[in-house]
Amino acid sequence: MKIGTPKEVLKGENRVAMTPESATQLQKLGHECLIEAGAGAAAGFTDDAYEAAGVTVVKTAGALWKEAEVIAKVRVPTDAEAKRLKKGQTLISFFAPAENELQMADLAKKGATVVAMEMVPRISRAQKMDALSSMANIAGYRAVIEAGNNFGRFFTGQVTAAGKVPPAKVLVIGAGVAGLAAIGTSTSLGAITYAFDVRPEVAEQIESMGAEFVFLDFDEEQADGAATGGYAAPSSPEFREKQLEKFREMAPDIDIVICTALIPNRAAPVLWTKDMVEMMKPGSVIVDLAAERGGNCELTKADEKIVTDNGVTIVGYTDFPSRMATQSSTLYATNIRHMMTDLTPEKDGVINHNMEDDVIRGATVTHDGEVTFPPPPPKVQAIAAVKKEKPKELTPEEKKAQEAAAFKAQTKQQVTLITVGAVLLLAVGLVAPASFMQHFIVFVLSVFVGFQVIWNVSHSLHTPLMAVTNAISSIIIVGALLQMGSSSFLVVLLAALSVFMAGINIFGGFLVTRRMLAMFQKS
Repeated sequence: MKIGTPKEVLKGENRVAMTPESATQLQKLGHECLIEAGAGAAAGFTDDAYEAAGVTVVKTAGALWKEAEVIAKVRVPTDAEAKRLKKGQTLISFFAPAENELQMADLAKKGATVVAMEMVPRISRAQKMDALSSMANIAGYRAVIEAGNNFGRFFTGQVTAAGKVPPAKVLVIGAGVAGLAAIGTSTSLGAITYAFDVRPEVAEQIESMGAEFVFLDFDEEQADGAATGGYAAPSSPEFREKQLEKFREMAPDIDIVICTALIPNRAAPVLWTKDMVEMMKPGSVIVDLAAERGGNCELTKADEKIVTDNGVTIVGYTDFPSRMATQSSTLYATNIRHMMTDLTPEKDGVINHNMEDDVIRGATVTHDGEVTFPPPPPKVQAIAAVKKEKPKELTPEEKKAQEAAAFKAQTKQQVTLITVGAVLLLAVGLVAPASFMQHFIVFVLSVFVGFQVIWNVSHSLHTPLMAVTNAISSIIIVGALLQMGSSSFLVVLLAALSVFMAGINIFGGFLVTRRMLAMFQKS
């Protein structure tokens, strides 16, 4: 089939849905690729590069829409573009079906198939097609860069001959894909980074990236914020008030706020109010990634950058991915290519629109003359919410009985092992010569002592592989020490070398582990 990508008509949109690299992969699926002249220029892809990749460059948008059987684009089609779609054609793009009902019904009546990239279900198999995550990742990164561009100081702290510069303090609200990208960028630039999310299960992810998770002192389970589909659920009014109270407490000390709290097809919750902005220091920056849906900051103006009376800059741009058009286009085109791979299972250039497939069904909003939005929930949920049951509290008597039973079982196991070992040792002694028994007893003692040494080392200090090598080294050391009393100089020399080399192995391993752990610690 012929897959065509027109030039985006929305003002300021620099992305393109097909790159020379993705076109090469699409051709391997048996498809023919077309692109409108100049469609990739703003993203850094020339017409010559497309032609070199085997793509046919079409001079006008009208000719492309007429010739292509599949249209791949980025933004929601305009009314003029939608009129160009005809029966049997497939459109793959962002579509905003919840807000685009009239156009959706129109295209269904025409008999066109529409695949909305933002409707790809958030399940493991569909991650390679998740265009929302791809664009959110770029938006989170770009938000921090934009904040730095408007912030008058370094992110990292510095001590110079000219004076001391304190590190910037950054608060990231929302730890979804965009939030985690912002956290990673902020910490890598050296800022002291705080992050908040209504889902406490993301605290470990946040802390592993070098940021500090902001906990709320709240009676209800903060975990109630988790919802299916990989997004946070709306919070209760009581929880929200506690949340705002915490933000007010932090506002005077925070230099940069990155707002990322947004759920598709819903208005953005207001989390940074006017009074919080007034509490912030002059020169502070707020970057609101939810500006397109009203903004998380009360003073945000979509597609504008404003400076408040107290000198706080509020950035409300809605085109962050487009500001990194080359990277965004590469990722989005890859998402489209993976979608086409699922739609072309035989790699014969023929689309098989299998509505039994969770991913294809979830992303399809019109097909066979019908509106298929909203889709049924996928058979495999993105997140299985498991409620943790609190362990039953035991009475002192029950605790004593439990400890006694555990001690009895442990003692029984140890006695059994010692008995079996003694019987085996006796059986070997009945048939083996005395010289063999002497060495065999040394070996058994070495194994026992080596095991005990390693067993008592904290598990956080060594990996499973290192634990095994250390256990072997400990056995070697104990055995070598027992051989030090030998009358043979050669045996003593070999024993000494064994102790030396095994010691290097053990202490070197701990030293390497210490350095590895230090890589994840913020200085």
